[in-house]
Amino acid sequence: MGTSRTHPSLLKDLTSLLEKNCGERMGRLLTALGTVLEEAMRMTRELWIHQPHLICWKGIWLGVEWDNPQRGKHDGTYEGTQYFKCRHPKGGSFIRPNKANFGVDFLSAVKDRYGLGDEQEVQPGTESTFIFGKKTVEFVGMDSIAEKQRQLNQLVDISVRECAVSHAGQKEEISRTCANIRHVNLSKNLISSWETVTAIASEIQNLETLIISENKMKFPSTPTSVSSVFSRLRILALNQTEITWTEVLSCAPGWPALEELYLTSNNITVLERPANVLQTLKLLDLSDNQLQDGNQLHLIAHLPRLEQLILRNSGISSICFPDAGFGFKTKMFPSLKHLAINDNKISQWSSINELDKLPSLRSLQCQNNPFTDTEKNPETLRQLIIAKISQLEVLNKCEILPAERRGAELDYRKIFGSEWIAAGGNWDPEKNNPSEEFLAAHPRYPSLCLKYGAPEEGELKGRQPLTLKNQLLTLTIKCPEKPEQKPVEKKLPESMTIQRVKGLLYRLLKIPGSELKLSYESSKLEGKEVELDNDLKPLQFYSIENGDCVLVRW
Repeated sequence: MGTSRTHPSLLKDLTSLLEKNCGERMGRLLTALGTVLEEAMRMTRELWIHQPHLICWKGIWLGVEWDNPQRGKHDGTYEGTQYFKCRHPKGGSFIRPNKANFGVDFLSAVKDRYGLGDEQEVQPGTESTFIFGKKTVEFVGMDSIAEKQRQLNQLVDISVRECAVSHAGQKEEISRTCANIRHVNLSKNLISSWETVTAIASEIQNLETLIISENKMKFPSTPTSVSSVFSRLRILALNQTEITWTEVLSCAPGWPALEELYLTSNNITVLERPANVLQTLKLLDLSDNQLQDGNQLHLIAHLPRLEQLILRNSGISSICFPDAGFGFKTKMFPSLKHLAINDNKISQWSSINELDKLPSLRSLQCQNNPFTDTEKNPETLRQLIIAKISQLEVLNKCEILPAERRGAELDYRKIFGSEWIAAGGNWDPEKNNPSEEFLAAHPRYPSLCLKYGAPEEGELKGRQPLTLKNQLLTLTIKCPEKPEQKPVEKKLPESMTIQRVKGLLYRLLKIPGSELKLSYESSKLEGKEVELDNDLKPLQFYSIENGDCVLVRW
């Protein structure tokens, strides 16, 4: 039988034959039908049936392996005899055939899901007559059938998730009935092989999206012949199907236009370099696969159009692009704009430094990695990441505004200024020669000095104790459009939000109920005025220092 689908009538014939030959004798039997089963009445469709064997119980039993191993009892071995194999030591069970669901064809599932089944009652007044030779034949319910057919032909997006689909059905029936389908969700069904998927897809001429996740399938292990079945497919989801990367590459020649590929939770540990396949891919999701190491990424680093790479919980502990030195861009991932590496094992800031080598990176998600524990203040942590990756525009789904970037880079330049000097850095370009160790830890520091100037000794700041004295800023308050208003000097906490500063100024300057606009000037930024445009941010966010001047307008 292999892993092909078993028709209910075949099972009935097999049952009769065995009962006839075995009678009341205690036989050994385990019938496998190579599919994911559904336990009747109360259990979900999470079974995998294996090869035929004999077992010491009267009647017919099926050996099944559950998708959820907690529902099993053994590994296919009973009283020392192994009747079938399981991937999990407690993933197997024996059940009676009447507890199993062997599935339906695709079109039957569609009709049932969308209430267009043939069992619906015929409405009055739907009779039609046809003449065959000399005889007139009346067909009852023809108008109703035509209406159902019309509705099926109008379907573009179809979801038959958890509908026990196991096979394609009669040839050309799908293409004749549902000619306009473009997007199909076949997740969590009873599909056991990629051949079944191909049989269904071959009758959907304009298929663009296919979700086939949560089906335990067998895939071809060698490259398949190229056909036009998936010629227009753009989005493919194969999550939780136990596909390997080798099998992905074997099937990939049949996906010439694929743009998005989702492969989460497939126990993929090693990758291989795609050879003339997946060249149109823009998004790849390998989340919840424990990759062997970060170097596996090098094998997919030359996909020319890859813009989004999702590696959530993929076991990565480090990232490195060895083809590029400090201050240079890597040739790997040339089009990558969005990277998600959250929930991994990255413990060193050096991996974040490496991300600055990516030439097109604009968005990063990196929460829940050990390196984030090195900085307790989340605001400071965010600023450090922003300062280390020059072209980043979105961090952890929050946009990076120009003022935030400027503040982060200025702060970074000051915080590590003393370390820069100790490592050989100097304001005189001829004497400036920071050590390799410093540049490895802070590869962007030279470019920040070029952008803002080398830090002067008076402005360098270390990580001082958080006393009230250290947190107070002495600022001059001016109203440039109200010359009659004399400047006022105030000491304000650097943690004070712009909104609270405005409230203080309303009272201090006795300003009527108007919308205040704040900015500041600094001796370090001659001729420049920085707008304080976010009411929720603290003064330290804008890198305001002692002696700076806050400008008030209304």
